[in-house]
Amino acid sequence: MKCYIGFMEGGLRKRTMKSNDLPGKITDPDYPEHLTKLLKENISPEKRYSRYAIKFSMVLLVMLVLYWSGKGADISASRFVSGIPAILNYLSRMLPPDWSYLKVIWIPTIETIEIAIWGTLLSIFVAVPLGFLAALNIAPHRVIFEFSRFTLNALRGVSELVFALVFVSAVGLGPFPGVLALALHNAGMLGKFFAEAIEAVDPGPLEALKATGATWSQGIVYAIIPQIIPHFVTYILYRFEVSIRSATVLGLVGAGGIGFHLISSIRLFDYQTTSVILITIVLLTVITDFVGTKIRSKII
Repeated sequence: MKCYIGFMEGGLRKRTMKSNDLPGKITDPDYPEHLTKLLKENISPEKRYSRYAIKFSMVLLVMLVLYWSGKGADISASRFVSGIPAILNYLSRMLPPDWSYLKVIWIPTIETIEIAIWGTLLSIFVAVPLGFLAALNIAPHRVIFEFSRFTLNALRGVSELVFALVFVSAVGLGPFPGVLALALHNAGMLGKFFAEAIEAVDPGPLEALKATGATWSQGIVYAIIPQIIPHFVTYILYRFEVSIRSATVLGLVGAGGIGFHLISSIRLFDYQTTSVILITIVLLTVITDFVGTKIRSKII
């Protein structure tokens, strides 16, 4: 059995070969490479040069944006190099750490963890419904989708420190305004993550349920939730880790936690105390990451 295959410039070139010698045969392991080579050979020079021009223009645009942003940000390698001795001098003043200060900051450290726990927990109650309503593939109406997206953008567009300043003036000093500040900002971040996870699910199960006459809520419960639970757990653990770090600086504006002691030690030039606080913050982050990894490995 013979067949005719091949490409030539301006049309097809015929050549005879046996069917089991076809380079384009599906069983040939080099089939994709062979096909790509033939397609490239068949591209006209004008199209090839046009593609090169587009790629070059994109690279040039990226380089111009980087130069423009670096100029605006006043990035200077020489200034950084000249500042290295000052950085080393600052770090040398932190040694040795004043470990006796641990007895002063252990209660604020626990308070920081408590702020992060409740700030993350409360954010889940806001982020979950907004995340479902902000997912384009399951949003019940376009208006609801746009409103939910706008709400999430507004919540995560405002820093935790700004929220903390507002709540400190509203409810007074202490950890409670820190909890509220973290809850609102985390809700915006988690809601965005949740919506993207929902939009990325396999649509097959949901379409199958709709074909059987299932309601919107039944599709959510039986088709969407089983697919997104691992992603939700991952995002929540990640935001809790971020909340630990954020809660450490909320004390700068009077919202509780270890941040108050951090800024006080810096203002008093008590660098050995500052180093102890920084070491404590790093340890909190490491422990949180370790625990989160263990929990994630058990669930996923």
